[in-house]
Amino acid sequence: MLRRKMLQTLLNWKTGKKNECLLVKGARQIGKTFIIDKLGREYYQKYIYINFLENQHLKAIFDGSLEASEIYKKISLNFFNIEFISGNTLIFLDEIQECPNARTALKFLALDNSYDVIASGSLLGISYKNVPSIPVGYETQLEMHSLDFEEFLWAMGIGEQVIVSVKEYFDRLEKIPESMHVQMIKYLREYVVIGGMPAVINRYLETNNFSEVQKEQDKILNSFLDDISKYASTTEKPKARNSFLSIPKQLAREYKKFQFSVVEKGATARKYANSLEWLRDANLIRFCYNVSTPSFPLAAYERDDQYKIYLNDIGLLAAMYGFEIKKEIIENTLTGPMKGGVYENLIADILIKKGRRLNYYKADNSSQEIDFLLSGEGSVIPVEVKAGNTSSASLNNLLSNPDIKIGYKLVSGNVGRSEKKITMPLYMAMFL
Repeated sequence: MLRRKMLQTLLNWKTGKKNECLLVKGARQIGKTFIIDKLGREYYQKYIYINFLENQHLKAIFDGSLEASEIYKKISLNFFNIEFISGNTLIFLDEIQECPNARTALKFLALDNSYDVIASGSLLGISYKNVPSIPVGYETQLEMHSLDFEEFLWAMGIGEQVIVSVKEYFDRLEKIPESMHVQMIKYLREYVVIGGMPAVINRYLETNNFSEVQKEQDKILNSFLDDISKYASTTEKPKARNSFLSIPKQLAREYKKFQFSVVEKGATARKYANSLEWLRDANLIRFCYNVSTPSFPLAAYERDDQYKIYLNDIGLLAAMYGFEIKKEIIENTLTGPMKGGVYENLIADILIKKGRRLNYYKADNSSQEIDFLLSGEGSVIPVEVKAGNTSSASLNNLLSNPDIKIGYKLVSGNVGRSEKKITMPLYMAMFL
């Protein structure tokens, strides 16, 4: 059974909530249903599970009056021998995008506050227009992702104390012992090719077979393409599909700014921008916006027409390149711009799952480029990603700015420091 940080987040909500329901968002197959189901079965006396996709007839519960008492009455008619215990009952509304009225009803269930209600859905960002009334102020939203690198380490049997020890070297900016460093790099490369999708990790744990990993990832990628065919509008279907499939090509280029001409010769943002927004709202991709100047606050300087696109799970990107690339990543023989793109997406994966907004800096009429810019304590923190341990002229140049107090160079090597520039192993990105 995979250990997930989200369980503690759910428990914190359970003990601290007031008049509110919880809405858990995220892509398909990342483990939303599993972890909420675990919460209901193990931490409540009574638990009611309603899946609107598997049981379409249950949508009728939310027809007509949306008063809480009427909803509870209809639930009792559909579940044999049901018992509601005030303050100790969880109602889980899964695949809520299939029942827009249920989303509206969250307001009235929150106001009643007799029982805890958690809703979950995979395509909420593209189905919100179907909801009669969004329950603003009565739902707390949480975004869930596939397993992050730390959760992956837990799944691989790495104990908490090992991770704490690595964190101590990070905090002290000391070189990590070589034997530990080699092992952590090994696990990081495995994470690159396996990723964090629960079904993929479980398949790897069962078989220790990377070809089985690829098969499981291909199933997930095909299910995403099926979602595009099912849920995107007729005009957006081919454009969203082609945009999604172009991402490996986009990241294999020297300059990784998203180019519509890679999707289709002569294509423009006017034609394809809505398709990218659809993919983002379906939680399949994440935008990383260029900024006109690397200054705080970064949001004030974002350039809406310049961005890179990353997949929300690094393992799925590796799978899209094909099975052969897995051997090259594991054995560290991958070269060229593709290697840079893979490891950029790896760090994007780690930062996304830490809740970070993604920005980068590419100066006009200059080769200067910083892979990621973070915000911290009223300042900008540049982060350069080097899959090997090559020079970082752009980072060195930016650190000459007195307003920038520190910068990170993430490499395959060990920890080091040169004035404001901190060099550290790629896997330590999980502590940034």
